[in-house]
Amino acid sequence: MGNKTAIITGSSRGIGAGCALYFAQRGWNVVLNYSRNEPSELLGRLKELDASYICVKGDVSVPEDAERIVKEAVAAFENIDVLINNAGITKDNLMLRMKAEDFTKVIDVNLTGSFLMTKYASAVMMKKRFGRIINISSVVGLRGNAGQVNYSASKAGIIGLTKSVAKELAKRNVTCNAIAPGFIETEMTDVLSEKVKETILKEIPSGKLGNTEDIAQLAYFLASEESGYITGQVIAVDGGMSM
Repeated sequence: MGNKTAIITGSSRGIGAGCALYFAQRGWNVVLNYSRNEPSELLGRLKELDASYICVKGDVSVPEDAERIVKEAVAAFENIDVLINNAGITKDNLMLRMKAEDFTKVIDVNLTGSFLMTKYASAVMMKKRFGRIINISSVVGLRGNAGQVNYSASKAGIIGLTKSVAKELAKRNVTCNAIAPGFIETEMTDVLSEKVKETILKEIPSGKLGNTEDIAQLAYFLASEESGYITGQVIAVDGGMSM
């Protein structure tokens, strides 16, 4: 599957960085995206691999930025085979204490950003009659979570987006699926107290947190030609948490 191109939004750290590294290690062109700080550590690892990549700064919730990310990918590598919509933020609080702007901002980045990137990237994919769109949802989009009304709503919205896009693009050989990660070992979970982690682990039948490679491996399969008859699906990678 070498020489194919994947755009991975929000790839400066965590799941996005894990997917970028996994694809690059297997010969893919990768288009990195970040909105604030350039992912220097990831860029260093990609240089060590002599990987083929570009790094594009942009806020996926801004239409002009989303369109530019796609245009720069095409300019660099001529085509887009895969889009992984991973960019996301959290602004957690109990609903009664949550500011309206904190709700709106999370929806804008997580859900609207996924829509915009899908809109522009799928136009390229449809012309070639091949494409794989992979949306990163969450276990909380399936089951909700106190203190995350905004985040849960955005991730549930991604599931609806996934199914609708899958129906629109299926005849052009463009699939659209969602991955719903559970608790994954990233910088976001590193800050949790041991007490909170213990509570979380009690809810996970496998009794452990996942890692970014667990997500990357599934994304890589969904990116392949072998996954062509799978579309509109939501696959949980959560150690059984959502059962």
